[in-house]
Parts: sequence; C-alpha cells; structure tokens
Amino acid sequence: MGQPASLSTWAFACPDWVERLKEGRSLVPDLPLITAEAERAVAIFNKLRLPDVPGMPTMKEAAGDWFRDIVRALFGSLDDEGVRHVPELFALVPKKNSKTTGGAGIMLTALLVNKRPRAQFFLFGPTQDIADLAFQQASGMIEADAVLTKRFKVMEHRKMILDRRNKATLRIMTFDMKVATGIKPAGVLIDEIHVMSSLSYATRVLGQIRGGLLANPEGFLIIITTQSDEPPSGVFRQELQYARAVRDGRATDDVRVLPVLYEFPEAMQVDKTKPWQNPDNWHMVLPNLGLSITLPRLIADYNAAKEKGDAEERRWVSQHLNVEIGLASHTGGWRGADYWLGQADMALTLEELIERSEVVTLGIDGGGLDDLLGAAACGREKPRPDGGPQRWLLWYKAWVQSDVLELRQDIAEKLRDFAKDGDLVICEQVTDDIMGVADVVEQVFLSGLLPEQGGIGLDPQGVAAIVDELTARNIPDGMAVAVTQGFRLSPAVWGMERKLKDGTIVHSGSRMMSWVLGNAKVEQRGNAVLITKETAGKAKIDPLIAGFNAVMLMSRNPQARGNSVYRDRGLLAV
Repeated sequence: MGQPASLSTWAFACPDWVERLKEGRSLVPDLPLITAEAERAVAIFNKLRLPDVPGMPTMKEAAGDWFRDIVRALFGSLDDEGVRHVPELFALVPKKNSKTTGGAGIMLTALLVNKRPRAQFFLFGPTQDIADLAFQQASGMIEADAVLTKRFKVMEHRKMILDRRNKATLRIMTFDMKVATGIKPAGVLIDEIHVMSSLSYATRVLGQIRGGLLANPEGFLIIITTQSDEPPSGVFRQELQYARAVRDGRATDDVRVLPVLYEFPEAMQVDKTKPWQNPDNWHMVLPNLGLSITLPRLIADYNAAKEKGDAEERRWVSQHLNVEIGLASHTGGWRGADYWLGQADMALTLEELIERSEVVTLGIDGGGLDDLLGAAACGREKPRPDGGPQRWLLWYKAWVQSDVLELRQDIAEKLRDFAKDGDLVICEQVTDDIMGVADVVEQVFLSGLLPEQGGIGLDPQGVAAIVDELTARNIPDGMAVAVTQGFRLSPAVWGMERKLKDGTIVHSGSRMMSWVLGNAKVEQRGNAVLITKETAGKAKIDPLIAGFNAVMLMSRNPQARGNSVYRDRGLLAV
C-alpha cells in the first residue's frame, strides 16, 4: 500500500487560499499522500456515471476537480498500518455544484476501496428529501454500470447498498438521534449540516458519530454543506469556525479536519461596495462552474431573485455564492442594518464605554417570560482633542428564561451560542433577569454618568418589577422614565441609521445583535417608521428596542449627574 510521511508533516493550513480561489487552484494544500492509492481512488470515482443526466456522463466528464481533490486526500492518506491521516474533511460549497451527487459518488468509492469485512458506511441527509436524492444518485450510479450491478445489492426499502464481496454496507438516511446512537462506522458523510443547526440534539449526535469512528483507525467523517440562509449558529457555526481556524493556521494542535472552503474572504464580504455582487468574481466560489452550472444561467437566476426584493436576494447569495448572512448582508428591513457591521468595535465593554464617555443613558425593553429582556447603554464620548465629532457608543446585553430554550427549540442553539459569547444570560432563577438589569443600572449610576433626570428609558409596559428593584437600590426617582413606543420611536430609528452611516455611532459588535437586527421588520405608517414586536412576529428584537430607548434619551443632549462613586471611592468597577 505504501507509507505516508510522519504525522508531523500532515499540515492542513492553506494560508494562500484567497490567491488559490482567484486563480482557480486546489484548496487542498500539498500533503504527503500515497500517490498510487490516491490515483486509484480517483480513477474509480471518475468511472461512476451521473444517472439523471442525458447520456449518463462519467464523473470524469461531469465533476469538478474539487471532488477529485477530496477523493485524493481522503483515500491517499491511509497508511500500511490502517491509519487514515485525513480523518475528517469539511467542505463548504454553494448550491448547484453537484454537492449531493458528488457526495454519493465519494461514498460509493469508499465502498469500492474498502477492505474491512462488514464495514458500515453512512450518508446522512438533513431531510428525507435530501436523503432520498442521495440514495437515488448512489443506486442510479450502480444501475448504470454492469460491473457495479453484479457487485452491489440495492435494497430500496431500507435505503441500503450491500457489497456482496465482503458484506460492507452503505446506509443513506436522515440525520436523527436514534439512528446515530451506538453505530461504529468506517465512514460517514453528512450533507447540509447547516440545516441541522436548529436541532437541539445535533451537537450530541455529531459527538456520538465521532466517538463511533474511534473504533476504526481508518474511519473518516466528511461534512459537505452550503452556507446557511441565516446567520450561522449551533453545530454548523462550530464546525465552520473551526475549519476556518485550521485553514488560516490559527488552529494547529491535534488538527484532524482538512478544510475545503469555497467562500469569499471576509474583506470582500463586508466591503460596502459589495464586490461579491459582480459576476466576474463568482468563479472564486463555484468549483463546478461550466459543468453542473453556467454563469449565464446563474446571472439570470440572480436577477430574478433581485426583482423579488432584498430578502430573496440575500437568500440567493447565501445559497449560491456562500455569502454569509450577518457578514456581507443583513437579514432585516431596517436601513441601519446596511451599515451595522462597519461600525462594530468588538473590544467595547460596558466598563470601556463608561471610561470613554462623558454621559451615559440606558434603555431597557422586554415583554413576557417568553421574550428576551434587553438592556442597552449609550455613551457620548468625551470631547476629542482634535475637535472632531463626539461619537456615541452602544453596548448591549440580554437575558432569557431557561424554559424558553425548550419552548422555542428553533432558536435554542442560537441562544446558547450568544450565552457562550457572554452577551446573553440564560436565567436559572426567574428573577435573574431583573437582578442582572439592575446590576447594569447600578454600575452606570455609581459612575456618576447618568443624567439627573431621564437617564433610564423604559417601555411603559411591564416595568413594575424593574422599577421596584431600582428603588430598592436607591436609584433616585426621575432617573427612570417611560419612552413611548411605536411610531414615537421613529426619531431614534432614523437617528441611529444616520449616525451608523456617517460613522458617529460605534457598537459592541455582538453576534447576538446581528441576529436581532435580522429579526427587525420595518413598517411604514404615514411619515413614521415602526420596528415593533408585532412586525417582527415571534422573533426577538428586545435588545434593539432597548438601544432605541437609550438613543432616544441621548438625543435630548443630557448632562451627567456627576458625583462619581468610582472617583469618590477610587473604584474602577463595581
């Protein structure tokens, strides 16, 4: 078989990946593969035929080289001792690049090169339709070849393919907690993991699959997926972020994942000129261009999506160009979202905001127990030595009751992500949110930066518990005021979007707030604009409304109360 180089030489980083994308070169770095085994697997893959295309062309004719790169790396890394040195692979590729068909071909190739008797291979799809499509492609490839028809038995009712020679099997099924429990696979392919990110059990199932693979040193795990049509979250975000870290050389210890990511660099995605809209750049992220998809067809489809409005355009570019929602395009209807990402300061904490500000206002918003409770601080920067404009600084925090994660499982993984970031608190006790908000108010109050009157803006509805707690902490009457909601918030909505555009607002840049902005839906009523819970439906926008409340009070040009307890007591923080 041959023996590849030592483990120390298996480096999966690809620091020149942007240049490789522009030049149409492989995204797989140079690896010490066993050439004979790698090319044997590629030859097998190339002979498979597309069963649903006129003339049934071979994969050699119909598949892009990116598929062969994966096959070469995966099957050329198995050494004489039966250890696979590329045990995992994460591929991010847009739709229409024959991802599911190629995945079926890779798993058939795995069956054909496999030497383990009764080995079990699995292909998991996120839905029944995708799993059925993968099975039809795999079984169709077998039916299109007389040799394969003799070797394999296709069991339609079980969605299983049996190798008659050594009893190895390939099962194709939906990603489910029950079917993944207790398996000890020789190889697994997961298709469209981004669809699974909302499943509360997805991380556990993936952990079980990885645990089962440990029993087979030649075992492998392949994840092939498109980008999500909403901000990445849950298991998809975890896997994507790690793959990016490996690709960029930021993750180097005990690396097992080979990343193959067809995506624009972040600088292109956040560029306000939106270079990713230019079809001249699309070849960078479309490895099957000219085969399963052509540029004229894509351009026509993109123009049709644009005609249907911003939401459909954003969905289209996320799926067909791997443009990440929350990086290159916002997901809400508020104009301020167009400039949001460009004004992020990831280092901005509440303590930093207090240190840099001459006055601070606070906003609080929350509904019932199934809502978020949001708090926002808006600080006006101290005068600049150069006489430039004083920016406003925005910081956000939110709280959610723990049972919301059970009631709203569609967003539970996102909420857990935000909690890990430190921007959301999952309340174990029902009063944790009230106490947390009061802690924020008290911290700013003790700094002396709250105005004497009108420093804390509250939604008039459902604030009794908050007011009671502030009173118990000796926050003076008059500091907390009601901020009328609905169309009367329009000045804050317009003011924030203008200041975001001209660069005079800076915010703390949390992923939570990017998600919240995606939930914000705008309704025009006469000369006013509304961003409300009603127009957002069941989605969570409370922290954004809290920010509007704080901005509304700051727009009144308040002055700080003074008498900083920090200064008087020599404290830097509460």
